[in-house]
Order: sequence, then C-alpha cells, then structure tokens
Amino acid sequence: MSLRTLLALTFTLVLWGSAFGGIRAVVPEPFSPGHMALLRFAVASLTLLPIALVRGIGLPRRRDLPRLALVGLSGIAVYHTALNFGEITVDAGSACFLVNLSPVFTALLAMVFLGEKIRPFGWLGILVSMCGVVLISVAKSQGLAINWGVAAVVLCAVSAAVYFVAQKPLLGRYGALCVTAYATWIGTALLLVFTPGVFGALAGAPWKSTLTVVYLGVFPAALAYVSWTYVMSKMPASRAASCLYAAPLFAIAIGYLWVGDEPGWLSLCGGLVAIAGVVIVNTLGKSPTPIEPPRHQGHQEARG
Repeated sequence: MSLRTLLALTFTLVLWGSAFGGIRAVVPEPFSPGHMALLRFAVASLTLLPIALVRGIGLPRRRDLPRLALVGLSGIAVYHTALNFGEITVDAGSACFLVNLSPVFTALLAMVFLGEKIRPFGWLGILVSMCGVVLISVAKSQGLAINWGVAAVVLCAVSAAVYFVAQKPLLGRYGALCVTAYATWIGTALLLVFTPGVFGALAGAPWKSTLTVVYLGVFPAALAYVSWTYVMSKMPASRAASCLYAAPLFAIAIGYLWVGDEPGWLSLCGGLVAIAGVVIVNTLGKSPTPIEPPRHQGHQEARG
C-alpha cells in the first residue's frame, strides 16, 4: 500500500468515525432526527453537484428510476433518519458496531432475492452477530427490555443491506459515483417531508451546531466518498472492506473526545462479538459464488 493510499484510507475512516460523534452532538437538541437528516443531506447534495458535473455523470434511464428511488429511500432517507433517532440513546462506538452488521443482512437478502446460499458457518456467524446485538441492547437498557435506540440502529444495518442489493444492477451501468450522487439527491428529496419547522430549528441553533451539520454534510457524507473511491481504485475490494472494521475504533475515540461518550465494557464486548459474527459470515459463510461487493460498499457499512 502506497503512502497516498494509506493517507486516503485513514482520511476516510476518520471522517466516517467522526460522523457518529457529530450526530450525538446535535441530536435531539437543537435538531430533531428528521431535521438533522434533511439539513445534512441538503449540504451533501450541494457538495456532490459540482463533483458530478466535473465528472460528467449521465442521466439515468427511465426504467431504472424505481430502483434508484429504492436505493435513495433505503440508503439515505431511512438509514440516516433511523441512525439519528438511534443515537439519541446509543453511544457513537456502539452505533458504529451495529451499523457494521449490514453484511449479515445483505447475505440474508441475497439468499432470498438473488438466490445466493449461506453455508452452515454463515448461519453460525449470523447467530454470533445477533448475540452481540443482544449484549449491546442489554447494556443500553440496563436489563432485558427492548432498547428502541438499538433497534433503530439495527434498522440502519437492514436498510444498508437493501441499499447494497438494490444498487447491484445499477453499478455496472452507471458506476459508483453516479449511483451515489443520484441516491443522495433522491434521498434528500424524500427527506423534504421533514421540512416543517426546519428553518425555525436552524435559526435558533447555536452556530457550533450549524457548523457541525455543515461538516457532516460536506465531509463524512460527501468528500469521504471521493477518498474511498480512490482507495478502492488502488486496493482489492475485499482487502479495502476489511479495513472498515477499524471504523468503530475511530468512532469510539472521537465520540469520547467530542461528546464524552463512554460505551462501557458490555457494549464494547457486544460490539466485538457482533463484528466477529460479521467476519465469520464474510469468510467461512460465503457461498461458492458469492455476490461481488459493490465497489463502494464500505461507504455504507461504516458510514455515520
């Protein structure tokens, strides 16, 4: 790995890890989960526009619009609204661990919709990952009650899996940048349902909170994708994706420094168990003809 590739990879991981702490800093006050998602991706949409124009991305075909709508709905609108809601009660590190469960749900969806098979070790990995989720939920609930914040972040992982499976046919026709740009713009349009009250919340927010939203839109949501595309062009996809398991370490460190998040030992153990299950699914649990990961799959796995 060259120094430039290493720097780009580190830049990406730091930005994606920082997003989880940034969300914790401004949700639910001064921004609601819906307002936060809308404002952040309005900024991301504007940031991606000149990049897309310079790269000269083409217009999508009419027959692909329903699938693009599903990609924008699952990968942007549902994912980020649920993540913002979940991080009201879930610390940054635990949220990042839970989001990284997306390959598990991707394998399940691929089995149902794409005919892929899951080996016995794959089912073992899924069980291990679910045990990790239970540990984190118990840690956040102080008991066996359902923690709705944890459930919301698990929904993020499910929506990311839908995003991966739905976008697969589009990547070959349009490329990663084009699919991501249109998903971002469509997802932002869907988030307009949260427009009522957003301007009042923005007007009454401290300037630091507004800058945090701008940072989250420009850097983790837009520019980190550009750097990730560069990394994927210089490394095998599987090797690059394996580096994303380091993202929770950045999320924990930055969350602690930014908002004083301390995940606790039970949450950390649950996160490590969950990631161990994901590793089992991605290695021993793969079918003989596995789905090739999208070239920017990690963009959603570890992204905040």
